[in-house]
Amino acid sequence: MPPAGFLLGDAALLALGVMALLGRRHAGSAFLYSGALTVSLFLFGAALLRLLTAAEPSTAVLPMGLPWLGAHFRIDALASFFLAVVNFGAASASLYALGYGRHEHEPLRVLPFFPAFLAGMNLVLIADDAYTFLLSWEFMSLASWALVMAHHREEENLRAGLVYIVMASVGTFVLLLALGLLAGPDGGYAFADMRAHAPAPLVAATVLGLVLVGAGSKAGLVPFHVWLPLAHPAAPSHVSALMSGVMTKVAVYGFIRIVFDLLGPIEWWWGIPVLIVGAATAVVGVLFALVQTDLKRVLAYSTIENIGVIFVALGLSLGFLAHGFRVASALAMTAALFHVLNHSLFKSLLFFGAGAVLTSTGERDMGKLGGLLNLMPATGLFMLVGCAAISALPPLNGFVSEWLVFQAILLSPALPSWALKLLVPAAGAMLALAAALAGACFVRVFGISFLGRPRGPAAENAVEVDRFSLTAMGALAGLCLLAGIFPGQVIDALTPVVRDLTGANLVFQSAIPWLSIAPIAESRSSYNGLLVFFFITSSALLAAYVIHHVASDVIRRAPAWDCGFPDASPLTQYSPDSFSQPIRRVYGNFAFRAPERVDMPPPGDLRPARFEVELIDIAWEFFYAPVIGVVNRLATWFNGMQFLTIRQYLSLVFAALVFLLLVLASWA
Repeated sequence: MPPAGFLLGDAALLALGVMALLGRRHAGSAFLYSGALTVSLFLFGAALLRLLTAAEPSTAVLPMGLPWLGAHFRIDALASFFLAVVNFGAASASLYALGYGRHEHEPLRVLPFFPAFLAGMNLVLIADDAYTFLLSWEFMSLASWALVMAHHREEENLRAGLVYIVMASVGTFVLLLALGLLAGPDGGYAFADMRAHAPAPLVAATVLGLVLVGAGSKAGLVPFHVWLPLAHPAAPSHVSALMSGVMTKVAVYGFIRIVFDLLGPIEWWWGIPVLIVGAATAVVGVLFALVQTDLKRVLAYSTIENIGVIFVALGLSLGFLAHGFRVASALAMTAALFHVLNHSLFKSLLFFGAGAVLTSTGERDMGKLGGLLNLMPATGLFMLVGCAAISALPPLNGFVSEWLVFQAILLSPALPSWALKLLVPAAGAMLALAAALAGACFVRVFGISFLGRPRGPAAENAVEVDRFSLTAMGALAGLCLLAGIFPGQVIDALTPVVRDLTGANLVFQSAIPWLSIAPIAESRSSYNGLLVFFFITSSALLAAYVIHHVASDVIRRAPAWDCGFPDASPLTQYSPDSFSQPIRRVYGNFAFRAPERVDMPPPGDLRPARFEVELIDIAWEFFYAPVIGVVNRLATWFNGMQFLTIRQYLSLVFAALVFLLLVLASWA
C-alpha cells in the first residue's frame, strides 16, 4: 500500500478523535475503540505485507507544510517494520480498552486524544522531510501529554505532566537543531536532499550528539529518563502500554533513521557514546525498577532498562559497520530490531496485566496485593508469561533477542579499534548484570503480587477482569511464546530492513533444519526454541507425573510453620521492600543514594519504631534540580522588571541601545 493509504488511515483516526471531541453520542467508548482497532489492524496488515514482500520504497508529496517544500511522505522497509510494531500495539491497546475503558471516570479526557496519539506516531514513521517529521513528533508528544493529564486531579499526575511536556519540548528543539544542521545553508529539508549531501565530520558529530539527546530523551535514555517513570504510570493503563511499549520505539526509529540513513558515512567512534549510554541505561533502569513498590512504576523503569539493551545493540552495529564488518553489524542490528518487537509485546502485556490488577483491586502498591493468582487465574498466567519473557527466560521471545546481542558482543575481538575492544566486553558485562537483576525484579513482581496471601481487603475481594482485556493479554502472551519458539521466521522477516541499513544480512534461518537459528554459523552457535520448549514441557509433565503417581501416597496435612506465632497476619509475609533490601544496600550508594533513617525507641518507650528510606535519582539531583533552581532565580529576578519606574525603563532602553551599538561597531 502506498503512503496515501496510510495517510487515509491516519485521517480516519483523527476523525474518530474529532467525533469524540465534539461529544457525538455515537462516538462513545465502544465505538471509538472499535474504530481505532479496525483502522490499526488495517494499517498493521498493510505494513506487514510490505515488509514480508520486500516492497520497493514508495513516496508521496502533499501541497502543504512549508510553501516551497510541501509535505513529503515515504515508506521503506524500516518504516514498514516500525509501522507494523506501532499499529499492532495500537490494535492490542484498543482491544484491551474495549473492556478497560468502561472503568474510566472521565472518558472525554481520554477518548479524543487516544486516536490522535495513534495518528501522530504513524505520521512520524512515514514523514520524509524535516518539517513534517518535527510537526508529527510534536503532535505525538502533545497528544500523549493530554493522555498523561487525563487524571489531572491527582497531584503526582500534575507534576508528571509538567516534567513530561518540558522534556518533550526540549527534545523536539534539539531534534530541530539536528535536522537544521543536516539541511545545511541551502535549506535541503527533504530527507532525500540530506541523503545526497553528507555533512562535514564536525557537523556529523554534532548531529549525532543532538540526536542522542533528542531521540534519547523520548526513548528514556539515562540521564534524560526522569520524565518516563512519572508520566507512564500516570496515564491510563492502555495508554501506559502504548507509551512504554510503542512510543519509545518511535524514538528508536528516529535515532535509526537519522544516524543510519541521513547522517552519511559512519565514523569508527560513533558507537562508543551509544554503547556507554545504552549500558548505563540498562543497569540504572533495572536497579530503580528493583526498589519500586508501585507496580506501574516498576514497569516504567524496566522500559528504561530494555531501551538500554536496544541502544547497546545499535552501538555495536555502528562500531562494526564503521570498520567494514557488515555481517556482524547486521547481526547487531537484527538483535536491536528483534528486541524492539519483543519489548513492544511483553511490555504491553505487563501493563495490561497491571491495569487488570488496578481495575480489580484499585491498588498499584505491591505491598497491598498478594494471593491474586487464586482470584485472577487467567491474568496471573498471562502476567507470568510476561514476567518470564522480560526476564529473558527461554523459550520465550525476550531470550532470543538478548542472546543475539551477546552473540554480537562475542564478535568484538575482531575489531581493530582498541577502544571498542575494551568497551564492548564491559558493556556485555553490564548487560549480563542487568539481565540477572531483571530476573530478580520480576520474580519480586510476580511473587509479591500474585503469590502468598492477600495483604489487604482490596486483594481479598479481587475478581477476574472482562473478556476483552483477557483476549488482548492472551494474544500478546501467545505471541511472546511463538516468537521465542520460531525466532528464525522473525529474523528472516527483518532481512529487508537490516540489508537497507547495513548493506548485509544474516543467512536465511528458514533454510536451517529443525527450525534452529545460527546467526553466525552452525559450528559456532545455534539455538532451537522449539526443542527447548519441548524439553521444558516434557520435563515438567514428567516431574508432575512422577510426583502424583510414583511418590508415596501417604500424606500428612498440617498448617504451615508459623515461626512460633499462630495465626500470623498476612503482613508478616515477605514485602516488596524486604525483597529488594539486599540489592538496595549493595548498589544504593552509587545508583540512587538511598539513605536509611532508623528511629528505635529505648526500652519502656511505647512509641513505635520507624524506618525510612529515601530513593534519590542522581540525574535529577545533580543535573535537573540545579537547572530548575537557576531558572526559578532568573524568573524571580525578571519578574521584578515589571515594577520599574519610567526613569528606570528609559535607562534600561538606553543601556540596551548602547550595548547594541557597541556590538555593531565591534562586528564592523
